[in-house]
Amino acid sequence: MRHRKYPFVLAFLAPGLLVYGIFMLSPYAQAIWFSFTDWSGLGRATDIEFIGFGNYLRLLDDEQLRVALRNNFILLIVVPVVTLLIALFLASMLNVGGRRRGAAVTGVRGSAVYKVVYFFPLVLSTAIVAVLFNYVFAPARAGGVLNTISNAIGVDWVLERIRGEGRGEILWFGEPAFLIWIIAVVMIWSFVGFFVVVFSAAMQSIPRDIYEAALLDGSSRFNTFRRLTVPLVWDTVKVSWVYLAIQAMDAFALVHIILGVNGGPDGQGDVLGVAVYRAAFAESNAAYAATIGVLLLLLTMAITLMFMRALRRERVELA
Repeated sequence: MRHRKYPFVLAFLAPGLLVYGIFMLSPYAQAIWFSFTDWSGLGRATDIEFIGFGNYLRLLDDEQLRVALRNNFILLIVVPVVTLLIALFLASMLNVGGRRRGAAVTGVRGSAVYKVVYFFPLVLSTAIVAVLFNYVFAPARAGGVLNTISNAIGVDWVLERIRGEGRGEILWFGEPAFLIWIIAVVMIWSFVGFFVVVFSAAMQSIPRDIYEAALLDGSSRFNTFRRLTVPLVWDTVKVSWVYLAIQAMDAFALVHIILGVNGGPDGQGDVLGVAVYRAAFAESNAAYAATIGVLLLLLTMAITLMFMRALRRERVELA
């Protein structure tokens, strides 16, 4: 009887595995193969020549790729850390951050409305978010929100005195040092609301009795957050961290729309996803684009495994 169940199980698994293999694993295998060729992305398959590790050796001499790698690692560190800290704080305030009356623990007033407001950025597509922030960081004469506000409150006068220049406003997209930090700010703004809702759902599963017991024991808000809330939602934090790390290794759409295919002035806002697109479509070198894609795949897998191992800790169970 036991042996008969395996064909039955395989009959249900086979269609899904076949679709997954064709549409997921097959493109990876093709990209790895093309990375060892000189394929331009055009022409017949018979014109493709095998060149071995030539494209991978080119990676070592590509200065622009080093800039893209540096920017991806900046995003990898900044975006998950800042996003999760803000989201954990806001979720904690929405669930247990209200006034403490006796032994009752509640969220801040209007927490349901705040959740909707925080979640709103996720409703917008990445393209819309990128266009919105193009206007936020644009010059004042082009309708830039940030420069218009800074000019209205007199920041331009202060900058003029500091710089000794006639132009006080900051041209955010003209300053190479600011570019990747602008992308980080946009990504954080886009993701915080989603993780506020995720962490709120995780915190609502924690019995209120635990918080009330901590309150009666005289635990401060910070100690309650650090020693009670975070350990009990750590599994959610770990999964969220890995998801944000994967997003930070991409960032293609935001960089491409906000800074363009070259990654802004001097290419200082470049990331690996844009480098793949540029090699494939601007330079007509699909083989080198596939090579960068393979590098991005390996880095993403390595970082995911590293984070899963580094964030592993003893699970806290509720009795």
